[in-house]
Amino acid sequence: MEELFEIHRPRLRAVAYRMLGSLTEADDAVQETWIRVARADAGEVTNPAGWLTTITARVCLDALRRRAARPEEPFGMRIPDPVLTAPDGIDPEHEVLLADAVGLALLVVLDTLTPAERLAFVLHDTLGVPFDDIGRLVGRSPNAAAQLASRARRRIRDAAVTPDVDLARQWKVANAFLAAARAGDFSALVEVLAPDAVLRADIGSPAELHGAEAIAPQVLSYARMAPFARRVLVNGAVGFVPMPGGQPFAVIALTVRGDRVTTIDIIADPDRLAGLAVPVES
Repeated sequence: MEELFEIHRPRLRAVAYRMLGSLTEADDAVQETWIRVARADAGEVTNPAGWLTTITARVCLDALRRRAARPEEPFGMRIPDPVLTAPDGIDPEHEVLLADAVGLALLVVLDTLTPAERLAFVLHDTLGVPFDDIGRLVGRSPNAAAQLASRARRRIRDAAVTPDVDLARQWKVANAFLAAARAGDFSALVEVLAPDAVLRADIGSPAELHGAEAIAPQVLSYARMAPFARRVLVNGAVGFVPMPGGQPFAVIALTVRGDRVTTIDIIADPDRLAGLAVPVES
């Protein structure tokens, strides 16, 4: 069982990351899964992958319910942990973790769902788990579980957080965004932002801004850092990490749809940036 668990560990960590939005909590959930597996009688298990996934999902559901019962009040938005890779593509180490386009903006929206909605969406829409099994996990009927996933799907669709598939097109827009910031060009910045764009940050006030003309001045306040920006992929989508003095100042994740930036997610909390490994462009 230990050997089997290690084979499935990367996939279980990916499931936990989608559920929790935290790499540390995902690792803790996988460890708790192993503790439960080690205590269980697996003699009659015919589908180890499904069995392990169900245990991990139950661990994550419990964690989400505890989080919902004790909501944090941070000075800013809760932005999930980023996964940074080189700008020319996702390396094999992160392929499982970032499968199914689990962008940072998507994880932010998942944080707005109820624990049951999040579990139903992650298990069904990304893993194909039947609603019968999901219903048993959340204590609902299969039809009620399907409705949970449907509500989550609608929230995600309305938020328009899925970036363009074409990475080259994403970089074209992202480079225009960076050029406008470097030049301090308000008009050019507004032009590259979607009219209904959203900016979120994990520190500072306001934590969330809506609309290109409201966002542009905030972006320009980072203009002094633009010359130090290093291109990276943030959860598989384009982004930048300003590195003045060789240390990360912020992680700036962009969602590009069409020829505009629709969302900007900024992680600037020094505690979260400390020790962050920033890949070098090849």
